[in-house]
Amino acid sequence: MPAVPWKEAFLLLNSKYKGIFYIITAAFFFALMSLFVRLAGDLPSVQKSFFRNLVAVAAAAVVLARSRPALYLNRGDWGYLFLRAAFGTVGVLCNFYAIDHLLLADATMLNKLSPFFAILLGVVVLGERLRPFQVGAVLAAFAGALLVIKPSGSNLSLLPAAVGLLGGFGAGVAYTMVRVLGKRGVPGPFIVFTFSAFSCLATLPPMLLSFSPMTAAQWGMLLLAGASAAAAQFAVTAAYRCAPAREISVFDYSQIVFSALWGFLVFGQVPDALSWLGYAVICGTAVANFLHTVKKAA
Repeated sequence: MPAVPWKEAFLLLNSKYKGIFYIITAAFFFALMSLFVRLAGDLPSVQKSFFRNLVAVAAAAVVLARSRPALYLNRGDWGYLFLRAAFGTVGVLCNFYAIDHLLLADATMLNKLSPFFAILLGVVVLGERLRPFQVGAVLAAFAGALLVIKPSGSNLSLLPAAVGLLGGFGAGVAYTMVRVLGKRGVPGPFIVFTFSAFSCLATLPPMLLSFSPMTAAQWGMLLLAGASAAAAQFAVTAAYRCAPAREISVFDYSQIVFSALWGFLVFGQVPDALSWLGYAVICGTAVANFLHTVKKAA
C-alpha cells in the first residue's frame, strides 16, 4: 500500500485534531516570542513592544490585502475595537516587563490567567451567568497565582509579578472585546490589524523619547520576536477556525511547558517548588473547567 504524503494525511485529519495541532503550534511560537524578547536584553518595554507589533501589523496588512474581507462596521464597533487595542497594548507591555524580570515560565503563567479574567468580565460586559463551578475555578486560579507570585515583604520579584498579573488582566479584557466583536461580525484579520497598528502608534512617542541604541543582535532578536508573534497569531486564527474554543483552548497551556523548557535550556532557570505547585493548580483548574464546559455542551 503506497504511503500517503504528509500534506494529504493532514487534510484527512478530523477538524478537532487540526485545531489541537494549530493551538499547540501557536503556544510554541508565543513561547519563542518570549524567549527572543528576553534575549533582546535590557531595552525599554515600549521599544520591544513597538518592533514586535511592527512586524505583526505588516503581516496583518498582507493578509487583509489578499483576503479582502467585507467590512461593514457599525459606529459601536469602533469603541470595542479601541478597548481591544488599548487593553491589548497594556497586556503586551506588562507581559514584556514581566518576561524581563521573572522566570519565563512564571511570566507566561501569570499571562495565562487571562481566561479567568475573561470569565469575570463576561459577566460584567456580556451579561453572562457565572455558575458556581466557574466561581470555584476563578478562586482556585488566583490561589495558584499567589503561589507563583509569593507576595511578601522580602520578595524582590513582587513588583514584576504584579505587573505580570496586570498583563493577564489586560489580555483578559482584550479577549472579551474580541468575543464581542466576533459576535458583531467584525473580521478577525481586521481586529488583528487595528490592534497592531494602535500599539505601534501608542508606543512610538515614548519609544522615541527613551530610545535605546541597539546592536545588530538586538535588532535581530526583536524582529524574530515579531515574526514569532505573527506566526502564533495566524496559528491561533487557524485553530479556532477548525474547532470551537471549548474543545481546544486548554491545549494553549502547553506554552507553559515550552517557556519552562526554553528558560532552562537557554538561561538555566529552574522554578521553585511553590511555582511548580502554582502551575499545577492553575493548569489543573483550566483542565477541569475545560472538561466541565465540554460536559455541559454535550
